[in-house]
Amino acid sequence: MSKTSGLLGLAMRSRKCVTGDEVIKSIQRKSAKLVIITNECGENAKKKLLDKCAYYDIPYVFMSETELNEAIGTWNRKSIAIQDEGFANKLHACLKG
Repeated sequence: MSKTSGLLGLAMRSRKCVTGDEVIKSIQRKSAKLVIITNECGENAKKKLLDKCAYYDIPYVFMSETELNEAIGTWNRKSIAIQDEGFANKLHACLKG
């Protein structure tokens, strides 16, 4: 298990993440501190997420769908929003390298 997967799992268990339709709402409320988008995300959904992140000045990173879903313990999630500043900073540092 990588450090990124461990942090994502911990953030999910502590309920500091949202998935699904709540990601867009979280970006609009500016409660999202980091958005993780999978590489396998559809073009329309990816464009919508990137445009929202750019407009609301929310950082985003890309990750493989398999790694994301294994880390958070669910399947078929294409994006996730981290709502805690500490988790977001650590994950952003890990994923950006």
